[in-house]
Amino acid sequence: MTERGSGPEAARLPARLAGALASFASGVTLVTIADGRDDIGTTVSAFCPVSRDPPLILVSLIAAGYPAEVLRRLDWFAVTILAAGQRRLAGAFAASGRPGARLLLEETPHRRGAHSGALIPEAGLAALECSVSERVEAGDHLLVVGLVLDVAYVSESGQPLIRFRGRYPLPGAIA
Repeated sequence: MTERGSGPEAARLPARLAGALASFASGVTLVTIADGRDDIGTTVSAFCPVSRDPPLILVSLIAAGYPAEVLRRLDWFAVTILAAGQRRLAGAFAASGRPGARLLLEETPHRRGAHSGALIPEAGLAALECSVSERVEAGDHLLVVGLVLDVAYVSESGQPLIRFRGRYPLPGAIA
């Protein structure tokens, strides 16, 4: 009998898990942070509401990435829930070696958050400004629980940008 967690099945688990998790369609957000020297941001599909009272959300960042490094020492950030028409923006903020958020948003209407100081792109479905409530190291990710300080805007219409099987399918294209 093979011990749990060893043998050929365990060796295949990471690839099988990645495939299984890619089957979970999720909304796409943009997390932005002003660190005093530069504005940074990253595309995040691991976002969820946590509580209405107090108003809490959670984002999951790659622990070894620069955005996680910055949010380990700073306490304010913004989350923009992206609309289907913002696929290019999501891709730009997901690219490795990307420039700072100011350059990536240069041709995109945006504003600076009154509470977080972070850049907030317009034309999303909604945008939140948050302060860090809790940080949890979880495997290769940093979970950041944010207390929502303000809802910068909520769009009255629009389709969400969805990530499914490693792509951003067009609205209604998931079958």
